[in-house]
Amino acid sequence: MSTAGLSRARLGRMHDIMTGFVERGEVPGLSTLVSRRGEVHIDAIGNKEYEGSDPIRRDTIFRISSMTKPITAVATMILVEECKLRLDEPVDRLLPELAGRQVLKRLDGPLDDTVPANRPITVRDLLTFRMGFGQMMASPDAYPILKAANEQLIGMGPPSPDMLPAPDEWIRRLGHLPLMHQPGEKWMYNTGSDVLGVLIARASGQKFEAFLRERIFEPLGMKDTSFNVPGHKLDRLATSYWTNYINGKIEVYDTAKGGQWSRPPAFPSGAGGLVSTIDDYLAFCQMLLNKGKHGNERILSRLSVETMTTDQLTPEQKAVSGLVPGDFDSLGWGFSMSVVTRRDDVAAVPGRYGWDGGMGTCWYSDPKEEMVTILMTQLAWTSPSPPYVRMDFLTSAYQAIDD
Repeated sequence: MSTAGLSRARLGRMHDIMTGFVERGEVPGLSTLVSRRGEVHIDAIGNKEYEGSDPIRRDTIFRISSMTKPITAVATMILVEECKLRLDEPVDRLLPELAGRQVLKRLDGPLDDTVPANRPITVRDLLTFRMGFGQMMASPDAYPILKAANEQLIGMGPPSPDMLPAPDEWIRRLGHLPLMHQPGEKWMYNTGSDVLGVLIARASGQKFEAFLRERIFEPLGMKDTSFNVPGHKLDRLATSYWTNYINGKIEVYDTAKGGQWSRPPAFPSGAGGLVSTIDDYLAFCQMLLNKGKHGNERILSRLSVETMTTDQLTPEQKAVSGLVPGDFDSLGWGFSMSVVTRRDDVAAVPGRYGWDGGMGTCWYSDPKEEMVTILMTQLAWTSPSPPYVRMDFLTSAYQAIDD
């Protein structure tokens, strides 16, 4: 057993289990990280693409999609601490495009059948995904509002940097659509983080990526985290895959050279646009686990981190929310990340927080166990319910604890 209370034999079991996913072709390759009490174990297995022999390495770059959201939330809280934003302030001051909202009378109704919003959208609404607008698990034309949102190219599907307009145009298009629900009424996924990216830029007077780099990435040493991969690093970017829902075959979603992440996007998505490495993301996770500190750098106060990682949803909001039924039976939602509220699994330790990236990644930090767990693959999840590779990784990480 290690000094951090991790069994080397059981870590070996995790390696064998994860290797099985690669050998069966369920993913081309993957990288795992288990860090406990400062002891870090990283395992790289398989290749960066199915048709190739270039191995996954510790410095392989992955598209982390929705693991971008907690980074955006930290950037927001930096501005809240500086009093440039306030949690319960309406966003109208900096985002006049979202002032005077109209709300659909019913979700499947025509876009002009609306009522005025009961109140403005606040910064807290964006952080907790209660702004009244977001992604839905339905076909793109299932509802008039979904069809209109997809036509406006405001990001209702998987991350697609080439598809989105520049921030000012993006927020203008969003402002022309009615809300799906009243602000504060229901948790709805994704869009709040993209709005935060625009808000952060306007509140800080900097471009969104410049703010992230100056205030988060550089202080944490996250040298490979960005909204695109420069040419001299493209050989480290894994090919991205997804499953064709019509024929069930795995297909290339995005290549490294010439792909969507090989050039700066018009819209840097705060919801899902970043790429990163497993070591870069560990630095971010460890900062949160250290209550806002990284070495001598303090990114956030302890109180801000504790607020971010506390369940913010009411029982009434949980009852009508979720990507799939039962989502919030044992989970809550903090500021742009999930929080475990009830123990119903080996890895479900109350207080554990983090989130998945739908393009094949996940991260969770556990203050009680003093542990960070990160999985990076390049095959997209096929549904909001996590795949076996993610489930088995978390189970394997927790069964390795031996104290």
